[in-house]
Amino acid sequence: MTTMKTKKLVIVGDSAFAEIAHEYFDTDTPYEVVAFAVESAYLKRERLNGLPVVSFENLELTYPPENHDVFVAIVYTQLNRLRTRLADAAKDKGYHLASYISPRAFVWRNVEIGEHCFIFENNTVQPFVKIGRNVVLWSGNHIGHHSIIRDNCFISSHVVISGFCDIGENSFLGVNSTIANNLTVGRDNWIGPGITITRSTEPASLFGPASAEPSRVSSLRYFKIKS
Repeated sequence: MTTMKTKKLVIVGDSAFAEIAHEYFDTDTPYEVVAFAVESAYLKRERLNGLPVVSFENLELTYPPENHDVFVAIVYTQLNRLRTRLADAAKDKGYHLASYISPRAFVWRNVEIGEHCFIFENNTVQPFVKIGRNVVLWSGNHIGHHSIIRDNCFISSHVVISGFCDIGENSFLGVNSTIANNLTVGRDNWIGPGITITRSTEPASLFGPASAEPSRVSSLRYFKIKS
């Protein structure tokens, strides 16, 4: 059942994440999404999902901050710098930055969450976790007890962050990556899909995706199937 609408929201961005954010905010929150906004150089269409797409630079002229909030639906572009820059610019214009926390996520009662976060369904966020500002947790992650996710991070899907970990600012953790207990991931890290981190990392470390090279033995031969 759709929640009663008491507040208005502009979503910055017009990508797939913007469409998803529109769907979630409209369904689960008191926000009514009334428009999308993009920077003028990227303003290529007038409407999205039946709503206006307007210039971000002039947003306050048509959707003033006195009665509109903003969410910046940008993924991990430029190691999260683009989302951070636009969120900061919206705040400088006087906008309150909205957050979304799915009612289908498990978030323990003493978890601390900063402004402008988006937490999808099926996340498990255990006791004493601290999540900074401008963090995205896509669906299905495990955030272990006493861990810290610092500002401007993007955690994709089915990531395991074990207990007592510290994830540095601006970092990206790819699908199915794993961070073992008691580790510090340095700021500006890129950890690719399927990577397991067993030691603390230095700032600006890049861990490419685990390569799954096909075996020289075919699947038919391995399983002794005669074709």
